Amino acid sequence: MANERILVVDDEVNARRAIVTILKEEGFEVREAADGVEALGLLADFAPAAVLTDVRMPRMDGLTLMRRAREAGSDATFVVMTAFASVEAAVEVMRAGAESYLTKPLDMNAVLVVLGKALETRQLKSETRQLRERVAERFRVGNIIGDAPELQGVYALIQQAAPTRATVLILGESGTGKELVAQALHEFSPRKERPFVKVHCAALSEGLLESELFGHERGSFTGAVARKEGRFELADGGTLFLDEIGEVSLAVQVKLLRVLQSREFERVGGTQTLKVDVRIVAATHRDLQAEVKAGRFREDLYYRLNVVAVTLPPLRRRKGDIPALVNHFLERCNTTYGKEVKGLAPGTLQALMSHDWPGNIRELENAVERAVVLARGEELTADDLPPVLRGPRPSPESSERLIPGASLAAIEREAILRTLDMVQGSTTRAAEVLGISVRKIQYKLKEYAGGGSGPEAGALGED
Repeated sequence: MANERILVVDDEVNARRAIVTILKEEGFEVREAADGVEALGLLADFAPAAVLTDVRMPRMDGLTLMRRAREAGSDATFVVMTAFASVEAAVEVMRAGAESYLTKPLDMNAVLVVLGKALETRQLKSETRQLRERVAERFRVGNIIGDAPELQGVYALIQQAAPTRATVLILGESGTGKELVAQALHEFSPRKERPFVKVHCAALSEGLLESELFGHERGSFTGAVARKEGRFELADGGTLFLDEIGEVSLAVQVKLLRVLQSREFERVGGTQTLKVDVRIVAATHRDLQAEVKAGRFREDLYYRLNVVAVTLPPLRRRKGDIPALVNHFLERCNTTYGKEVKGLAPGTLQALMSHDWPGNIRELENAVERAVVLARGEELTADDLPPVLRGPRPSPESSERLIPGASLAAIEREAILRTLDMVQGSTTRAAEVLGISVRKIQYKLKEYAGGGSGPEAGALGED
């Protein structure tokens, strides 16, 4: 930890200079201040890694200095010196945000040890924060979660298509995260400061959907007591997300085709032609090519929508991302319900991996939310899961009895699952820890889940 910057704050001149001398001999870059006011003036320019400060000083005491430093944005770690070695004093110091404290008269060996540990903790926190930022940058686009190799292709498509005005068609089963892809396309586009407007086409009848999309004039139908702007007008300059486009009637399809071709439309019951600048993103769980062949979807509209296609695989084909998704939902549910569930008990991950998830990410989120609500401890057990997911699970001691007498396959399985728990579900981090490839972990997770012979597509957050 040599060469780190240390600020020593103490109103006792001899004690302060003795500390400064020893720290300089140890290779630290040191500045000194006689009280909190002087120290606060040095923080911005000197930017110390650690501040070694007395508590009781004139003008500004050590605890006030610590609070003012945090308010000013300093990330220095604080070690507090005090002549009052009571439990109450120690509690007050630690509650104020100090990393540690020392009692006077000082033992300089203890000072060096405590200071070294404080700096080491600071460095670890910094590395952890940087690692999380790198992982977030590499494996997240918007709120999409997953590090499966195939998901990188989805990320690449989003990043390539987002800056353009090209229409995007998102395909995938219900609950696979189609709305999140639409939001990411908007967030990474030049339109991100403009509206992102959503329409769930399956939730509205033909007449209501037409009015919702294009608006209506007063008196155009029973109940139309005033003019109403449609979603196309509301989304002008931004993005319009048409969810479940496969449910739209042929009559409405004709009007959508015109908007896509000319960016023009009229309100229901109106004669004025309106022009809009709207980027269309559509999504469906249906096979639109089959719908075209069956005569239920216009071929010309299909090709207008399908300029760029993003296909999201179901969760049963990308089970390697289940640990990361579970961790994400755990954190969110803990916040929502005021719980402190920290992870999964032995056997719980296996139960989650063994399920085929017909409801995809939405079903997984529901299962985790239910489990968090019912959890009685700091870990989710198989008993907390919905009945359909419960199965036999090992006892807490089972992993300790693996060796001797266990097969290499059983040992490998335990190592992979326990490491995934440790790294909060990141297959990339688990691969680094175990010294194997990400694809090997993805392959093994598929094997454990009984899902086939190879890793499949990536994972998304919630739909």
